[in-house]
Amino acid sequence: MASIRELRSRIRSVQSTKKITKAQELIATSRITKAQSRVAAAKPYSDEMTAVLSELASNAGNLDHPLLTERDNPKRAAILVITSDRGMCGGYNANVLRETRELIELVKSEGKDPVLFVMGTKGVSYFAFRSIPVAASWTGFSQDPKYTDAWAATDFLVDLFTAGSGNEIERPDGEGTLEGVDELHLVYTQFVTMLTQTPEVRRIAPLVVAEAGEGEEHPPARNYSFEPGADALLSALLPKYVSTRVFAALLDSSASESAARRTAMKAATDNAEDLVRNLSRTANAARQAQITQEITEIVGGASALAE
Repeated sequence: MASIRELRSRIRSVQSTKKITKAQELIATSRITKAQSRVAAAKPYSDEMTAVLSELASNAGNLDHPLLTERDNPKRAAILVITSDRGMCGGYNANVLRETRELIELVKSEGKDPVLFVMGTKGVSYFAFRSIPVAASWTGFSQDPKYTDAWAATDFLVDLFTAGSGNEIERPDGEGTLEGVDELHLVYTQFVTMLTQTPEVRRIAPLVVAEAGEGEEHPPARNYSFEPGADALLSALLPKYVSTRVFAALLDSSASESAARRTAMKAATDNAEDLVRNLSRTANAARQAQITQEITEIVGGASALAE
């Protein structure tokens, strides 16, 4: 059995850790509400953007924009992975990185070369540790993403997709060039509830324009007047639509990260309380045994003197 001094030292250490995890839990809890509000606030814009694009697609003379056109014999597929900049969030990063590995294997099985792009320090560290090359990365905003953060990445990725495999464009950091791609995939974590966050895989280019089939209800016409024209506006708005989808994924991931961190830190705090309780009982039992032994020795010594 450990000595009383060792037990008390462990209790102090666990109590210090508990203060940290409790503080992280409270911080994550305060951030979840803000993150949920941002997700809800961004949804009307995203829905309206989708409605406008659908109306534009219906009025456009042709749909041969590069973002809408399937490539013949695609050779390279870009994969944008959204992770966190900090840890202590349970299985949040592990889940999204597992989906990424499965997507990489799927892309390879289809005869295409995967090209990785990462948002978040944890994802960069994960692939660097395994010596998996990352074409470009963006970090420092996982907890509070801005639209400019999404645009910085998607502006480059859209240019990369527009160029296509076999063509080179300059890297965002200015260090050399990078070959274009034929597909864009997005891997992020969708916020469902405070206790449920699910990793999602989406293809964001080429985009698919859905048309209502026979027997399906058509949405009411918005009666838009397009100026300068549906074709020109479609070409201008499609890159912004891709940025909107990536920004929505960043907001979802931010809320999921805070929720996962809150759950993980609450579990750590509860475990620390249980550990402190068990260690205190052990220390009390050891102290009681020590007192009993001291009393026994005193009684034994007094009896020996009396004899």
